[in-house]
Amino acid sequence: MALDFLTDDQVAAYERFVGDLTRAELEGYFLLDGTALDLIANKRGAHNRLGIAVQIGTVRFLGHFLTEDPLDVPWSTVEYVASQLAIADPSAIKRYTERPKTAYEHSWEIRDAYGYRDFHDEQLLARFGEFLTARAWTHAEGSLTLFRQATAWLRRERVLLPGASTLTRQVMTAREDANQRMYHTLAEAAAGVDVELPWLLLDLLEVPEGKRFSNLEELRKLERRDSGPGMERALARVERALALRARSAQVQSVPANRLSALAKYGMASKAPLLKELAEPRRTATLLVTARHLEAAAVDDALDLFDSLMATRLIGPARRATDKARLAAMPKLEKASTTLVAVTKVMLELFANADGALGAGSDRGGRLP
Repeated sequence: MALDFLTDDQVAAYERFVGDLTRAELEGYFLLDGTALDLIANKRGAHNRLGIAVQIGTVRFLGHFLTEDPLDVPWSTVEYVASQLAIADPSAIKRYTERPKTAYEHSWEIRDAYGYRDFHDEQLLARFGEFLTARAWTHAEGSLTLFRQATAWLRRERVLLPGASTLTRQVMTAREDANQRMYHTLAEAAAGVDVELPWLLLDLLEVPEGKRFSNLEELRKLERRDSGPGMERALARVERALALRARSAQVQSVPANRLSALAKYGMASKAPLLKELAEPRRTATLLVTARHLEAAAVDDALDLFDSLMATRLIGPARRATDKARLAAMPKLEKASTTLVAVTKVMLELFANADGALGAGSDRGGRLP
């Protein structure tokens, strides 16, 4: 059964083996190390040696023991372990559960040997709670991603993973607490600018008389016409956005990625949906959306101005310059031809003068 944000397949993969393991997974989790061989060495019977070896690989791979049926593993894992222990008949493992307490006792030996700890240890729960709280606050990530980060932390700390339902509840609680903290912080920041600011933000969701769209929708509209009137409308949009003074709110305590994610939600949502949000979430969402719109309006106006300069001023000036250059080309060509002819004559004169000087030297070294 699916648990909130986890699908049935994800729950199954968390709680038990699903399908055969790859060669890399077998070598990564079921390769017996020195600690494992020491535990196995004092066990009598092939079924006990195989059973405890499989339990060691199971807790490494899943992060917890299979308490109901420790042999609910892919047969390939049993064969892989048997080959390492030189046990010719892997089916001997079927006798492992004849004595129910054996698997339970072996799981405790594995815990002690590898340093695994129980999830419900009070000190450990406190540390895990701190990790979840910090992670949920500093990262704008979904529940599934936070769930995976939580399991990774527990694995690193060698903590036996709890049931999927237990962990999903803790993840959802941490995310909700982080969200509420953000909403309250932003709502207080809005009120800190002006007690009227929350009401000004709420007014963005209203549709003015005679208009089809809300003030927020009008403020979202990007001016696309490269013209004087278009520039005027873009500047008017900047003026309306800046009049809200949302940028004056002190929101530095909220991580930038969370602000960005909330602004993205606000920009994509319709006014009626935002109006239905409960406080303080509504004010928080409108505040960061208004802050985003301030920056967007200024950037869009600058882009439009740049486009106007390029198409209405620089472009025509460049074309006029090119036209003048082309018009001057015949005169330039004629002047170039004249210059070539003059240069040729001058070079001939210099050549003749050098020849005359050379001849005078041959007649006695004196000039005539």
